[in-house]
Amino acid sequence: MKLVVVSAGLSVPSSTRLLADRLAAAVDRRTPVDIEVVELRDLAVEIAHNFTNGFAGKHLAAAQEAVAGADGLIVVTPVFSASYSGLFKSFFDVLEKDALVGMPVLIAATGGTARHSLVLEHALRPLFAHLRAVVVPTGVYAASEDWGEEGLPGRIERAAQELAALMTGLSSARADTPARLHVVPFEEQLARLGAQAG
Repeated sequence: MKLVVVSAGLSVPSSTRLLADRLAAAVDRRTPVDIEVVELRDLAVEIAHNFTNGFAGKHLAAAQEAVAGADGLIVVTPVFSASYSGLFKSFFDVLEKDALVGMPVLIAATGGTARHSLVLEHALRPLFAHLRAVVVPTGVYAASEDWGEEGLPGRIERAAQELAALMTGLSSARADTPARLHVVPFEEQLARLGAQAG
């Protein structure tokens, strides 16, 4: 199975990438996976160009293809202004609209203070619910003071277990379904109801 890790860290080294790597390693310990890391920092210019000209550059297209073809996804963003970073959101804005339907996703974030931990619930979880992904129950937030503390490894292990279980259970179901989900536009549904009533 293929696990894709999307890291939106900007610095080198990055605590965001460190958390992403720890999560991926924890999943791999439970079920063997091929891990591919997408560093959004390296795609920033191509993402911006995609917005202005409508075309994905070579590296962005490869990242989009990797994410769409994954059996599971780990997404990690630093917290900026109490939410995910603009670069993080922009990457998911340029994906195909159905790319994440039914995809198991583990959400995670890093920040300077524990006060931003609710970013998982008020920003990341709603975003991936909107994209119709299957988000694991445990999200992982790591503040600066969490590194080296007892609680963080436990949260990493629990979230990794949940993602591994979902990937194992859902990958075969997704493979058996040629089109993941067919969504009928609301206007079309109304037209059908009108025709039936008439």
